[in-house]
Amino acid sequence: MKFKILDEPKLTFGRGDHVCPKTGIESLGVYDINDELRKSELRVGLVGRPKGIDDLNGWLRHCQSFIEGKESKLPNLFRGFGGFSDTHGYYCKLLYGDRSTRPIENSKIQKIQKIKDIEERINSCVQLYFEEIRFLAENRPVDVIVCALPDDLFSAVTESPSLEKIKNNEDILEDRLGEQADEEATQLEYNFRRLLKAKTMPFGVPLQLAREKVFCVGKNPRDIEDEATRAWNFCTALYYKGIKTIPWRLREDVNKPRTCYVGVGFYKSRDKKTISTSLAQVFDEYGHGVILRGSPVSIDKDNKRPYMDKQQAFDLLSNALDEYKRALKQSPARVVVHKKSNFRKEEIDGFNIALELKGVQLKDYVTVMPSSIKLFSYELFPPPRGSFLALSDDRAILYTRGFINYYKTYPGGYVPTPIEIRAFENEYSIENIATEILGLTKMNWNNARLDGKWPITLECAERVGEILKYVEDKQTPQASYAFYM
Repeated sequence: MKFKILDEPKLTFGRGDHVCPKTGIESLGVYDINDELRKSELRVGLVGRPKGIDDLNGWLRHCQSFIEGKESKLPNLFRGFGGFSDTHGYYCKLLYGDRSTRPIENSKIQKIQKIKDIEERINSCVQLYFEEIRFLAENRPVDVIVCALPDDLFSAVTESPSLEKIKNNEDILEDRLGEQADEEATQLEYNFRRLLKAKTMPFGVPLQLAREKVFCVGKNPRDIEDEATRAWNFCTALYYKGIKTIPWRLREDVNKPRTCYVGVGFYKSRDKKTISTSLAQVFDEYGHGVILRGSPVSIDKDNKRPYMDKQQAFDLLSNALDEYKRALKQSPARVVVHKKSNFRKEEIDGFNIALELKGVQLKDYVTVMPSSIKLFSYELFPPPRGSFLALSDDRAILYTRGFINYYKTYPGGYVPTPIEIRAFENEYSIENIATEILGLTKMNWNNARLDGKWPITLECAERVGEILKYVEDKQTPQASYAFYM
């Protein structure tokens, strides 16, 4: 066995590299500032009840100036927010106003809250927001639409066994709205966030959903983050969704071949009665992604896990490589496939045929899954992020969360657990593969976190599946991750 602590991967911004997304944006500017086609104005549409609109207007004004970080002896941990401005940081100007605002009458919201049936409540609420979103998308030049949900309405449309878990979670930004637990297996799943995103997808304008309490200024409700952290996460997600470029990228290694990273995930249909469907997310070297919907797959009778047969694996990877070539005008020299389950022989055979036909010689098939093995530190804090233990030439443990030297602390609230990496037919060493995975945990532009748990390939594949199950078969899904995050 071999143990070492991998270096924290650096990210590239407009004028240099840094390990931290927040510090990088603040001191070096977003990555795309030198892109001559980049937009410098972000037009925001607003939807919500009058109080929510007032709060949202106040929050957007607040985000355009400096917001002091949470008081701490660790200056890098709670970094202040420098303001969303066209003079530094994001180098972009927020545009919003009455013409891009669609208020919802309080009486309509109250009427929905009185509906007894949860499914009818969700459908009615989706339709209520859908009509206002459609007006903005069809009649106003907005780049992204922010929907403010009253807290009591949020509770009314997320009434499920997991509601209390969601309400008590420290992170209440949009992505948490999608973490409603699935209903009983015999019921059709109804999820407000997923249904609204899928239904409005044809309009071509990404959504940002959040509870009204996210927009409060001058106070911090107990269950949400401090103002500066909220501003960092909110504005980073808004920038990526609306500007359609990237705020940072992984630092380029000129010695590496051009690599395409593919994440494969599986999701159940809304009625949970049909077999799962596979999907893939393709990333180029800049982190750009393309969403693909695969074909239905089978369930292994022994371990109950979904898997692809040879033809399905071939089709999925062939389509992914076609999309890559369409975007970059050339094929990758290397393909890395991430999956949370082990690779079966049929899947490997299908992938290999696809790569051979496309002329790709370098490949790494990698399973990334939760680990039952834990490491313990003699120090006060958990093992550092980047702690790497090679169990063999093709199996390793990696801590993607843990003590972060840049913060001088462990920023999490729970004991971190590592991920297990299993390499199949790998060209690269298990350490090199782990280093790549550590870097990909920093590529989620839905927030400004330094330490994601999972690589964006798998994080994205799972997020996309949550929405795709609500997208009708005849409908072409959007290709950008901005519509699913």
